[in-house]
Amino acid sequence: MVMNLDKCIGCHTCSVTCKQTWTNRSGVEYAWFNNVETKPGVGYPYRYEDQERWKGGWVLDAKGRLALRSGGRLKRLSRLFANPELPTLDDYYEPVTHDHDTLLSAPAGGDAPVARPRSALTGRPTAVTWGPNWEDGLGGTPEHGPGDPNLTGGLAEKVRFEFERTFLFHLPRLCEHCLNPACAAACPSGALYKRAEDGIVLADQDRCRGWRMCVTACPYKKIYFNHATGKAEKCTFCFPRIEAGQPTVCSETCVGRLRYLGVVLYDADRVGEAAAVPDPKDLLDAQRALFLDPNDPQVTAAARASGIPEDWLEAARRSPVHALISTYKVALPLHPEYRTLPMVWYVPPLSPVLDAVSASGGDPDSPDHVFGAVTGLRIPLEYLAELFTAGDTDAVAGVLMKLTALRSHMRARTLGGPDALGPVGLTPEQAVDLHRLLAVAKYADRYVVPAAHRETDTRGPGTVGFQCPVGEHEPSPGQRHVLLGMPTRRRKEETP
Repeated sequence: MVMNLDKCIGCHTCSVTCKQTWTNRSGVEYAWFNNVETKPGVGYPYRYEDQERWKGGWVLDAKGRLALRSGGRLKRLSRLFANPELPTLDDYYEPVTHDHDTLLSAPAGGDAPVARPRSALTGRPTAVTWGPNWEDGLGGTPEHGPGDPNLTGGLAEKVRFEFERTFLFHLPRLCEHCLNPACAAACPSGALYKRAEDGIVLADQDRCRGWRMCVTACPYKKIYFNHATGKAEKCTFCFPRIEAGQPTVCSETCVGRLRYLGVVLYDADRVGEAAAVPDPKDLLDAQRALFLDPNDPQVTAAARASGIPEDWLEAARRSPVHALISTYKVALPLHPEYRTLPMVWYVPPLSPVLDAVSASGGDPDSPDHVFGAVTGLRIPLEYLAELFTAGDTDAVAGVLMKLTALRSHMRARTLGGPDALGPVGLTPEQAVDLHRLLAVAKYADRYVVPAAHRETDTRGPGTVGFQCPVGEHEPSPGQRHVLLGMPTRRRKEETP
């Protein structure tokens, strides 16, 4: 998945529809598989990015080998029954309901009745003091902004939370379905696994014993403990819908049309090597190097030899995700320094660059003035680099300059002016295609999701998962079959 942060309006529709589909039941009232955060801000759960506290992701040991930050097997074994590195309910929030009966049954009086909040867990009266979207629109304020773990060292001083310097943007988050998932490596029961047929990371509810080591190991804190069942749960990437060739619920209902889904071919044998590069700033290029060109005849031949169906290869060639990550290189991963090689990427937000040029007395038609303004935008490069490139400001600047050149080129097509594409390596044809993809892409262009094939299903009898029995799918013995999802209704103007 790729998300274009310039188009996110923070409406939380994705979060609500995901909640209604997957966690609208007892035991996971506090869990949001998808949530939208305001940055700068502390996030959900509270300061989840502070890995010195939560010990998530991977690090390199003294010999340069990958090791879980949460410790080796013996250390995890010693903490089976008392793990101090778990977020508490206060770090998430105590979910509440309201005493609506009071509104219906209150006797007539001079004052309007009030439905006071009650804990959804205990039923007792409580106060609402925190929540998954508590910072909505408040991320850049003096009360919340300085708590952002990404504001370290001199960056905290540079990002001054004053009225005239305030900035914020919305960051939707879900499980990253990593190529090198720390959660799967940390699970003592082997309940977390990455499906070989499509790379989705799932939790086997039969094998899970509720040790919660996966919660600690996940640096994004996107695995939740169901206190009613004693099992770990997480985002499933809506795989019943994916298997049926439909986009995820969060993508289907996204108001801003900022999400893109597609197939990416990658070299699985080199995942460990890519995750173990010594310099964290090299992780972006190392992961991009894993992704294979679906138009390369050798890649196509190897994919066919591996049993990948032809419609999947065609989907890989049409993949908007591959185009944004590998062809145009405008998408970046969230916190690559965790070394999990995440598979949910982001097009970083671009501040109003032409306003910045005018404010500095520059010429909006001059590429030199426009590119120079990128380094002084309202959202500091250093902050975006802490989020998406392990601190490499040059990589972020390159993406923002490419997006700036694209805007200038499309503006010049209408109003005239010099061509700004040359310095960023885009041809006019590529610029038009990238503009179409980022700005006006239709439903079928944003979501290129081929249906699953029965012959590629690697799950054997006894495997517990959510299987959508459609098309060629035949139920496997011992599987639990649950058909979840929402009816697909395309807007009339988006019908291919």
